[in-house]
Amino acid sequence: MPKQMRLTAADAERLLLKAGFIMSYGRGSHRVYRKGSRKVEVPFHGSRVLHPKIVKQVLTAIQD
Repeated sequence: MPKQMRLTAADAERLLLKAGFIMSYGRGSHRVYRKGSRKVEVPFHGSRVLHPKIVKQVLTAIQD
């Protein structure tokens, strides 16, 4: 099984915006992106790599 992508918050944001999501709101170090009824929350903590569960949520939201 291939390894999952490693994304930073900026990479995830770029992918979400390109897929048509808009930033709904941001509070503190988290930003929420929406497209229709789908919602994805991305934590922004510098240039740290996102947790694999969050990467999976982002990739699943983009593919749907």
